[in-house]
Amino acid sequence: MSARGTKRFTPKRDMTFSGEKFKKMQEEKKKALGDRYISMGRGTKKVKISDIKETKVASAKGRYVSMGRGTGRRKIE
Repeated sequence: MSARGTKRFTPKRDMTFSGEKFKKMQEEKKKALGDRYISMGRGTKKVKISDIKETKVASAKGRYVSMGRGTGRRKIE
């Protein structure tokens, strides 16, 4: 065990956290857990895992991005 963050980490399996492969793995885990509850919102709310909806990524087109030191902005097209 490393107390100061100096230990090296070597993944033992494929550590991908994006893409279709990860989505499929996430969906399989969700089905396997079924009707178990998890706590949300600082522990004040209980939700079934099967009730959690899939999130979708919104497009960034037409939005502004800050540039420089936060003083300028640019619109993404």
